[in-house]
Amino acid sequence: MNDMQQSTLKRMEKYIGKWQVTGPTIEGHVTYEWMAGGHFLLQHVELVHDGNVINGIEYVRFDPESGQLKSNYFDNNGSYFEYIYEVDDNTLTIWGGYVGSPAVYRGTDSPDGKSHTGAWEYPGGGYESTMTKV
Repeated sequence: MNDMQQSTLKRMEKYIGKWQVTGPTIEGHVTYEWMAGGHFLLQHVELVHDGNVINGIEYVRFDPESGQLKSNYFDNNGSYFEYIYEVDDNTLTIWGGYVGSPAVYRGTDSPDGKSHTGAWEYPGGGYESTMTKV
């Protein structure tokens, strides 16, 4: 991994750790950690959304072909999603499949970095949530 690839992926460093997730229709925890070697970021998901139990894992990586952070998500309900992450100093945007998709998450980090608030929007629905570092 070259310096540009490493620095792009390292933007996700601020999310490393366990977070409590709350919202009107969602609750649980997500945990971000580096896979050994530092080439992939893993997100472990333990949530209840609208009464549905969701246990999943997501692998986030730098894609050298596109220059983007891409991920693959899998869960206990058989769901599989591909995402594109855009991260800057205090915002996170996650696109469902491609940039400009109608499925998108937009969120903002608190100034102290201890919480993150945002919302998913997708055709037919969406939901708001707050992550608080535990």
